[in-house]
Amino acid sequence: MKHSWVNLVRLIVSAAALALLFATISLEETLSALRQADLRYLLAALALYSAGLFVRSWRWWILIRELDPSVAYRRLVRLYYIGQFFSIFLPSAIGGDAVRALELTQDTDSSAAVGTVLLDRLTGLIVLFAVGLAALPFEAARLDSLLLIVLGGVMAGGLVVGALILEAGLLRRITRRLPGALSLSGEGTLARVYAAVTGCGWPAVRTALVVSLGYNVVNVVIFWLCAQAVGAGLGLGYLLAVTPLVGVAGLLPSIGGWGVRELVSTAVFSPAGTGPNVAAAIGVAVGLVALGAGLVGGALYLFGAARGLLGGGARR
Repeated sequence: MKHSWVNLVRLIVSAAALALLFATISLEETLSALRQADLRYLLAALALYSAGLFVRSWRWWILIRELDPSVAYRRLVRLYYIGQFFSIFLPSAIGGDAVRALELTQDTDSSAAVGTVLLDRLTGLIVLFAVGLAALPFEAARLDSLLLIVLGGVMAGGLVVGALILEAGLLRRITRRLPGALSLSGEGTLARVYAAVTGCGWPAVRTALVVSLGYNVVNVVIFWLCAQAVGAGLGLGYLLAVTPLVGVAGLLPSIGGWGVRELVSTAVFSPAGTGPNVAAAIGVAVGLVALGAGLVGGALYLFGAARGLLGGGARR
C-alpha cells in the first residue's frame, strides 16, 4: 500500500510538471528542435555520461573501502549502471540509490551500504552547489531576480545542510533525546547508518569531494553537448551556475525525472536566450542520454538475473 501511494505521488508530480510545461511551450516546436538535433553531440554526451558513471563509482569506492576494503570497484560500476536503469525506467518506490544500497548489502554490512550511498550522493551535491554558487555572480546579470534568489537560496541552503551532516557532532547532540528510532546517536538503525556516513573519515571525504569536482565538470559538458545538439549556444559558465537547480529537481519524486527536468530546464535556460521550446528540448535531450545509459544498466541487471537462475538450476 505504501509503495502504491509513493508511485501515485511520482505519477502526479510528473503529470503536473508536464501540464505546466505544455502551458509554457509549443510541443510542436520543441519536437521540431529535437528532430533536427545533431546526433553527433548526443552520442558524445552519451559516451561522456557513461564515463561519468565510472567516475561516480570511483567516488563511491573511495568511501566504501574505508568501511569494507573487500568491495571491488567493478562491482560498484555494475551497481551504478543498474541503479541508473531503475532511476530512469521504473515508476517504482525504489529509486536508483535505494537499489544500489540494497544490492550492496549482499557484499557488506547494510549500514555501510546505505551510509556510503548517502555520502556518495551528498559529496556530489556539495560540490555541485559550491561550484554553482561560485559561478552565480558572474552570470547574475542574465537571470531575473526571482530565479537568482531561488538559485542562491537552494545552493547556499544545500551547503549548510551538507556541512551540518558532515560535522556530525551537532546533529547527534540535537537528536540525542529523541526516541531511539529517530536519534542519530545510540544503536538504532538510523544511528548506525549515520555512523557509517561519518565513519568513512575526512581523508576519504576530501578525496570524494575532489572526484566530485571532476564529475561536476563532466556533467556540465554533458549539458553543453545536449544544448549544442539542439542548436542552443549556452556557455559553460552559465551552465555551471544554473545546472544545480536541474540536479536538485531530479531528486523530486517523479517518473524518471520526466516533466520535472524539462520544466526546470525551461526556467533556467530560457533567460540565456534559447527560448522556452529549445530550453525544454535541452531537458529532453539530457533525459534521452540518461535513458541510453539506463538501457545498459537494464541489460546488466537482466544478465545477472538470468545467470543467477541458471546457476540455481544447475545446483538443483
